[in-house]
Amino acid sequence: MELKEDYKITELGLLPKDWDIDYVKNHCSITTGDKNTQNRIDNGNFPFFVRSQTIERINSYSFDGEAVLTAGDGVGTGKIYHYINGKFDFHQRVYKMSNFSNSLDGYYFFLYFSNNFYNRISQMTAKSSVDSVRRDMIADMQIPVPKSINEQKAIAKALSDADAWIQSLTQLIAKKRQIKQGAMQTLLNPYENGKLKDGWKIENLGNCTEIDPENLSSNTDANYAFHYISLEDVNNGLLKSYSMQIFSSAPSRARRVVKSGDVLIGTVRPNLKSHCIIYDRNQNWVCSTGFAVIRCVKKYINEYFLFSSFYCEFIDKQINTLISGSNYPAISSSDVKELNFSYPSIDEQNRIAEILKDMDSNINFFESKLKKAKQIKQGMMQKLLTGRIRLI
Repeated sequence: MELKEDYKITELGLLPKDWDIDYVKNHCSITTGDKNTQNRIDNGNFPFFVRSQTIERINSYSFDGEAVLTAGDGVGTGKIYHYINGKFDFHQRVYKMSNFSNSLDGYYFFLYFSNNFYNRISQMTAKSSVDSVRRDMIADMQIPVPKSINEQKAIAKALSDADAWIQSLTQLIAKKRQIKQGAMQTLLNPYENGKLKDGWKIENLGNCTEIDPENLSSNTDANYAFHYISLEDVNNGLLKSYSMQIFSSAPSRARRVVKSGDVLIGTVRPNLKSHCIIYDRNQNWVCSTGFAVIRCVKKYINEYFLFSSFYCEFIDKQINTLISGSNYPAISSSDVKELNFSYPSIDEQNRIAEILKDMDSNINFFESKLKKAKQIKQGMMQKLLTGRIRLI
């Protein structure tokens, strides 16, 4: 590799010649808090940092100023980071880095530390996961330090702007989801002023749809190939992934045959709403027996209207009653058949489904923008925090 004239090879990789490398301990103080999680107070006056991404509240503060915090142990070890400039308190197993030297910008440090510390501690343990952090793991970490504090601030500003862009998209998507949820509760509610709406019916789902209409049998060809959907493959109403299987080596739960337009309802922990619709006529699809497969009769039931109904209060209440008090919440396909389902004429169903689909398309558009924004920020970080792009 040809070395650029203004760069040097260092322990941290290729860096600009006018950047230093130094230890964290030379640029800030490192301490832990003295509080426990039970010290939190709902609606307290100050932020309270515990070993979680969630910021609790408390009525005391032990520090007032700029600081970076990370969990010292627990499931968030090496993965949870916070930046704050103000009054706060923190847990006894949370590390606080503060009182930054005049040659290190606090937010620049937060950006570099939060994106590199986990890799460092992962290399320092023989385990597959990191259980805890010692003070020296932070203190003896090396960081690149641009000699110009203005360059550090410029890097921090550029990445902070990217964060603000991501946050605004995230908030917009949350707002649009909230609006859609409200629209669903209104459009799919069979009652108005305590009475059933004109033209609406209520009947058992098994009377107007087919439940688990096809299943693979033990006589299925051993070489039968298919796309397999497990419960873990479905999230937020969308099929996120799948695996290719052949019958002879497929999971034992791979039995329910799925056709285009079928609605999959997660029956294991149904409160998680692992539901989706499959639209694909060109492939063989099979899902886990952890789903109930609902096949609609197009003449009577719109599949998207039905799918949306499982996210609304009318069916939600019925499912919650079925799983109430259970240590392992689950319903059966028989339970799904007995659920009361409310629906208007097919024309009205189609109109409602189109409204909700349009809202989904709009949400999906902004989710794509959010994904792209995160990718852009990641690329910016890799180049700005290594000096491959110079802002000053």
